Amino acid sequence: MAASPGSVIVLDWHKSPEGKEYLATILRKNKRKFFGLIERPVLPPRMAADTASYKIFVSGKSGVGKTAMVAKLAGLEVPSVHHETTGIQTTMVYWPAKLRDSGRALIFRLHFWDCGEAALRKFDHILPACKERADCILFLFSFTDRSSFDDLPNQISRITEGSENLVKIAIGTKFDQFMHTDVTERDLAEFQRAWRLPVLRMKSVNGPRLADGRTLDGRAGLAHVAHVLNGLVEHLWYQDQVMAGLVPAPQPGTEETPCARNQLA
Repeated sequence: MAASPGSVIVLDWHKSPEGKEYLATILRKNKRKFFGLIERPVLPPRMAADTASYKIFVSGKSGVGKTAMVAKLAGLEVPSVHHETTGIQTTMVYWPAKLRDSGRALIFRLHFWDCGEAALRKFDHILPACKERADCILFLFSFTDRSSFDDLPNQISRITEGSENLVKIAIGTKFDQFMHTDVTERDLAEFQRAWRLPVLRMKSVNGPRLADGRTLDGRAGLAHVAHVLNGLVEHLWYQDQVMAGLVPAPQPGTEETPCARNQLA
């Protein structure tokens, strides 16, 4: 049976004893480790795993929560007040996953590029720099800002021009304020039918803290964002297999994955 999106990684592996051992390499005493450009998790010989590296450009209107999303994925404090990102901000996030077919573990190195909307509009060189050698574009909208959702088609058309082979995923932020949403599930279903992009949902608030009341609980934080990280690496690895000719391209209407529906962090 041919592979299709939603089938190339084991989505709940991070909850298993083996998966937790790999997660421990990006934690230190229940706190997240932070990695620079040339750093990576140190694995014991018995847990040796290859690393797959990807560049991810984060796109969206000012104020939708691009910086907050990346911070949450990296285990950093989510900013309580919005400040426009000046220039380009890059963040490295590592995530271990298990490939379904081979049963081997793989470390995904996700290099996020976040840029403020004002800088993008002011400087012509920034968008090409963000898109250069990018593997994925995340299109963000806020559940509390209808205009950011309505702007998605324009954003997708403008940003992806000349970049047809990139992985494209929409992410709805501020799902923790879903009771006040301006975007309905029907809106999302219609968007997915029209654009055939998976949609992930994220909360935009800090997760639990450790006993000191100040430090974020790294293990709990990972559990809260696992569905987004799994969704990203699922699509990235699948696209690599398609580009290498190892699996057939998905048929129209099959782009939404099981890990992309009705999940939040």
